[in-house]
Amino acid sequence: MTQDSHALDPAEIEAFYQVAAARRDVRNGFLPEPVDDDVLTRVLAAAHQAPSVGLSQPWDFLILREREVRMSVQRLAQAERDAFAATLPWARALAFRSLKVEAIVESPVNVVVTCDPTRGGRHVLGRHAQPQVAQYSAVCAVQNLWLAARAEGLGVGWVSFFDERELAGALGLPEQVAVVAYLCVGHVAKFPPAPELVMSGWARQRPLAWAVHEGRWGQRGLPGAEPASLLADTVAAIRPPDGAAADAARERQAQLTKPPGSLGFLEDLSVRLAGIAGECPPPMPEPAAVAVFAGDHGVHAQGVTPWPQEVTAQMVANFLANTAVVNVIAAQAGAEVCVVDVGVAADLPAAPGLLPRKVRRGTADMTEAPAMTVQEARQAVEVGIETARDLVTAGSNCLITGDMGIANTTASAALIAAFTGTDPVEVTGRGTGVDDATWAHKVDVVRRALDRHRPDPGDPLGALAAVGGLEHAALAGYLLGAAALRVPVVLDGVIACAAALAAVAFCPDAAG
Repeated sequence: MTQDSHALDPAEIEAFYQVAAARRDVRNGFLPEPVDDDVLTRVLAAAHQAPSVGLSQPWDFLILREREVRMSVQRLAQAERDAFAATLPWARALAFRSLKVEAIVESPVNVVVTCDPTRGGRHVLGRHAQPQVAQYSAVCAVQNLWLAARAEGLGVGWVSFFDERELAGALGLPEQVAVVAYLCVGHVAKFPPAPELVMSGWARQRPLAWAVHEGRWGQRGLPGAEPASLLADTVAAIRPPDGAAADAARERQAQLTKPPGSLGFLEDLSVRLAGIAGECPPPMPEPAAVAVFAGDHGVHAQGVTPWPQEVTAQMVANFLANTAVVNVIAAQAGAEVCVVDVGVAADLPAAPGLLPRKVRRGTADMTEAPAMTVQEARQAVEVGIETARDLVTAGSNCLITGDMGIANTTASAALIAAFTGTDPVEVTGRGTGVDDATWAHKVDVVRRALDRHRPDPGDPLGALAAVGGLEHAALAGYLLGAAALRVPVVLDGVIACAAALAAVAFCPDAAG
């Protein structure tokens, strides 16, 4: 018996992968013609053959055809859509307005996939330690249904704009039964060549290579390939600005009915945006997202600031409560704000908008030891790369830097001095609330740290590890990640500029 003796015929294998690749979450183009009962039964039979924990088969399928029932469900979805829209930054809300998120009434039939986590009794094999696997099993049934429907030429659209308990009540479900998926099913005029959210510009797809980890989390690489380095791969993907696109933008400026140069800096900016994007005209740099990277600093122990270290966590709480200045400015600009805990010394409770990515609980005192290990610096840089990737794939067309960390201007001064060769007295700012004596002490602290470690500007990872902050390393990765995806970044403040020096040391073309 050969290794592949249990495989399907090559044509059947190819057909399966075609179905998987052609499956779409369909919201547009449903036709009114009914779905044949035999076809629907075959699709449901495929769903019912899905694997389930302990063979509990916790799913049921509720078929909805009556228009009045579906219209009442649509009203629930519309209310939830309106509630979601109210939470969006205005630029994102504007884009959301044009999106169709359901086809509850347009599709000829709706199928509700439910889960009864009590099915099979108390001792279902495999459910004792992880009761949530009952719902995971129901999701397997959803996927089988979706693939079978595509093979039959039927479109399927998953609607999730519901309060699950409200929907369950409206459908008259027993109390213990949960809605797992509300699916719109029917024939369609055509299947889109790519996901509808990609075609609308709302989101991008993540490449497979970003999602595969070999042996341990973070060690990326496709099966059989050499283990990938997220940092090295990102740097390798960065290209200089596209000269042809920039030239096309200049030519377009010359053709506009206006005096040359009358738009001032905006004309130069449009050319630069075209070069970054590699196309003319370039995409509008919206919606935008601000990533605030937060971390604490061991050098705080040297008395370089009058502010207690606890302020870092307090400010993070303000960001998450939408009460900080950055939140107000972002709201005016229609930008999203997310906070990345890359190294806050305190434990932060989970909250909407907080990304828990803590590498370590603050850095070490750089006057006594390296601020972090090289591996920790690399990990923080990769946090920044992944944050940029996630925000861009979620639809952001412009990234903005943010930071929080009491004493981070001291680390910034050390990095700027290291990368530019400038004397610490020239690059050390006062920070917040610092008098002359404290500023002179701060300069001395920076000088002592540089004398101790002598960071090499040609080794940006080593420099970040020696005298940087976790948020500096993450910001450098954030800039590299954006450059690799050809998305512009707005720098804000000295901390971001210090990180930009590190990013350019990794890859000069990151400057755009």
